[in-house]
Amino acid sequence: MFERLTNSVLETARLGIAELLDAHAEWFYTLSDGNTHALRRSELDINLFQNRLILSCWTDKGTRSWRIRGWNWTGEKLELQASRRMGAERPVIELIPRTSANAIAATVRASRQVRCHQLAQLACGLQPCAKIERASLSPGMRRGQPGRYARILLRLKYHRIAVTGSVAASKASDVDEFLSSALLWFGRTGERARAPYVQQLWLLVERDLVKPLNVRIALLRGSLRSAISIFELDQAWTDLSQVICPDLEELWKKRLTRFRPIAPLATSESALAIIAEAPVAIDLIQARHGETLRYFGLPFARVRRLMDSELVWFGTEGSRRRLLDEKSEYEWNVLLSDLHEHRSALAPDHRHALYRAAGEAWLESLLRRDISKLDPGLIVAPLHAQFRTARGGRLGVRPIDLLALRRDGRLVVIELKVSEDREHVLQGADYWQRVEAHRRRGHIWRARLFGERRIRAESPLVYLVAPTLRVHPSFQTLARLIAPNVEMYRFDINEDWRSGVRVMRRMRVN
Repeated sequence: MFERLTNSVLETARLGIAELLDAHAEWFYTLSDGNTHALRRSELDINLFQNRLILSCWTDKGTRSWRIRGWNWTGEKLELQASRRMGAERPVIELIPRTSANAIAATVRASRQVRCHQLAQLACGLQPCAKIERASLSPGMRRGQPGRYARILLRLKYHRIAVTGSVAASKASDVDEFLSSALLWFGRTGERARAPYVQQLWLLVERDLVKPLNVRIALLRGSLRSAISIFELDQAWTDLSQVICPDLEELWKKRLTRFRPIAPLATSESALAIIAEAPVAIDLIQARHGETLRYFGLPFARVRRLMDSELVWFGTEGSRRRLLDEKSEYEWNVLLSDLHEHRSALAPDHRHALYRAAGEAWLESLLRRDISKLDPGLIVAPLHAQFRTARGGRLGVRPIDLLALRRDGRLVVIELKVSEDREHVLQGADYWQRVEAHRRRGHIWRARLFGERRIRAESPLVYLVAPTLRVHPSFQTLARLIAPNVEMYRFDINEDWRSGVRVMRRMRVN
């Protein structure tokens, strides 16, 4: 049974959880949505912050921080009731010691292997003369973990066919991870195999992935596109139907919603007073329902207008939001002090949650202040951060980190990463397609996103930015697979970018 955490037992709970974490060198970390990671003891941290018990962990997706509301130790696993994003996410986190995790991983691997053979049989049924030469799982994110994708080779008389599909729960936002994994495997398999050679790549996907996958296939080089076929799986995994991949010209015919014209919004007095506390660090993001204040990219306060008064709520991700008034003034000052000490390039503890959180947003906030540090040809303002090309939808369209304009009138899509990310290239290509579709229809000009400045009748540039030692090893391989009309550049910046951004190298990658 979960023990609910109140102020009187927070320290006791912290000590108990910390003792359990220290007792094992490695843990198997699982969220209730199915995402799993193997974490070392040093990659988990439990601390008290503003009377909140905060769990921080370092995963392949970056730092994640959760507020812990309840905990339970069953003797075999540690269960934590967690929340983040003002309670929008309330998963149950399971932490299983490595010894038990091995048994669970073996069970998951066996289940996925069964689904792998099921996919192999379905694919083989599409080619009556084909034989299954191999049906295995892709490598896991860490040693000992089962892979998420099937790796199948079908052999015919004169050639082989590489077949891949997801054997784990997947959603539309996983399309870049899936496609990048498939393309890299297809390239390696084609290079190593003896005759008959691997000449085709079949992608077996569920319905949610078909639409976003079609868009990305259209952005690949023509020789690679002709070798790829997409097949849609039915819900029961008993039938495959081929999907016709549209070419890039067909994508431009898709109907799009226009942007609303941008009206200048006045900054509230409350927001101006907060910014004055640390004008170099604090920036502001305007929204239709108020303003969000960020300290080097980390949201910590929100200003909302209610009737004729301005109300300020404060608190970082993973902590409860408090209304700023006389009773909470002390906690407000403590938060500002903590941000000043720990969210700084000179912070003494680089493992602190405030230092490690929202790294990409930190880099974005530095570039928002002076984008010319990245490219002197870019205009400083207006500059659109977290720019959305669509509203909502089933695909959960992700925002573009930065949309800028060069002095010569060319649009620039900027995608930022501060850690190794294999999907960097495909994300940049997808953002290019979205912006180009709106540019062709004149939506960007009509909405006056860049005022009265002229926008050239040329496709956007793509700037992929990452610290020099944080570029994924497969970056260049994937970049060469993108069609050359997607003009893509790689920007390597200094590792100590928090102290100031400097471009170390710039190069065209495709």
